[in-house]
Amino acid sequence: MGLLSKKDLKLITDPLADNNPITIQVLGICSALAITAELKASIVMSIAVLFVMGLGNLTISLMRNIIPPKIRIIVQLIVVATLVIIVDLVLKAFAYELSKTLSVFVGLIITNCIIMGRFEAFALANGPFRSFIDGIGNALGYAVILIIVGFFRELLGSGTLLGFKVLGDPIEKTGVYAFGYENNGFMLLAPMALITVGIIIWVQRSRNTSLIEDN
Repeated sequence: MGLLSKKDLKLITDPLADNNPITIQVLGICSALAITAELKASIVMSIAVLFVMGLGNLTISLMRNIIPPKIRIIVQLIVVATLVIIVDLVLKAFAYELSKTLSVFVGLIITNCIIMGRFEAFALANGPFRSFIDGIGNALGYAVILIIVGFFRELLGSGTLLGFKVLGDPIEKTGVYAFGYENNGFMLLAPMALITVGIIIWVQRSRNTSLIEDN
C-alpha cells in the first residue's frame, strides 16, 4: 500500500478539480482579485496559504478534543493568526519589497473563508494526518487558481512573467520586438481578475456539466 489511501488522495485531488474552493465553493475571492496582477505575488500568497492551512488544520485537529465548543472560533482565530504572523515576519525579513506588494492581504489570510471553513468542517472532526492532507489539498486548489489568474494578468497586462520581459516593448539592446504585442493595462485592474476567474469557472463547468445545478 502507498502512503495515501484512495480516500486520502481524494482530499488532495478533489479541491484541484470538482470541489475547488474558489471556482466551486466561491471562497477566497478577495485575494484572487487583489494580488494577482503579478505572478510572483500570486505564488508567494499561495505558499503562505499552503503553510497556514496545512499547519493550521494539523494544529486544530491535535487540539480538537480539548477545545471547549463555546470558544472554538476564538481558538481557531488564534491559531491562524499566529501562523499568519510567522508568514508576515518571514516575508518582511527575506522579501521586503514583495511584502509591501502583498500589503494587508497577508494579514487578511486570517479571515480567509477557506481556512476557517476547513478548520470548522474538517479539522475538528478528523485525525491529524487526514486534516493535514485536507489543508494541503484545499491550499493547492486555491493556489492553482491564483497562479493561473496571475499568469495571464501579468503576461497580458505587463508583457512579463516573474518580472522578465516576454511580450510587448523592444527587448533591450536588440531592438527586436517580442511578438509585437502591445501591453493591455486593463488586465492589471481588479475587474479583469474577476473576469478571468469567471472564464475559468465557465471552462470548468463546460467540461463537467454535472457541476451546473438547476435552480
